[in-house]
Amino acid sequence: MAGTRQILFIQGGGAGVHDEWDHKLVDSLRRELGDGYEVRYPRMPDEDDPSYARWSAAIRRELAGLDDCAVVAGHSVGATILVNTLAERPPERELAAIVLIAAPFVGAAGWPGDEFELPQDLGARLPQGVPVHVFHGLQDETAPPSHAELYAHAIPQAQLHRLPGRDHQLDNDLSEVAKTLGRPDRL
Repeated sequence: MAGTRQILFIQGGGAGVHDEWDHKLVDSLRRELGDGYEVRYPRMPDEDDPSYARWSAAIRRELAGLDDCAVVAGHSVGATILVNTLAERPPERELAAIVLIAAPFVGAAGWPGDEFELPQDLGARLPQGVPVHVFHGLQDETAPPSHAELYAHAIPQAQLHRLPGRDHQLDNDLSEVAKTLGRPDRL
């Protein structure tokens, strides 16, 4: 769509997440952003068993189809795999922003897991000059709010958005994300 800002939204992992859970986040984002945005929401392979190899390959294919100045966003383990994919090899296209929503931190002081473990120099490996926003509900019982602090430490340039009273799905309300994306001075 000409004249629209593209947003690539990567779903979280688990059986039925694409259709039963995260579509509500995407619907909220579309509704809050309104016209002028194209939100792409691809189904990740084997969503019930997220694999870095399969998901990062799918994410790279999606990144290749974006225009310059697109926003990339991910929810839960999808955000963890997205940021790891970007750190491993930045996309060829210029990004406007990276948005992590309720992302579990995999590594020291976070969750264990060799396959998804984030590099210690995560912030330095991400595309330079691209704003990073970390949104996390303070009532998240899936990925503890302390994980947002770990991301803030690993990505010093990140802006941390702590959302009181919000759960892992941010109560299916991405209005704060939309407000941030709708303000060019915040990107």
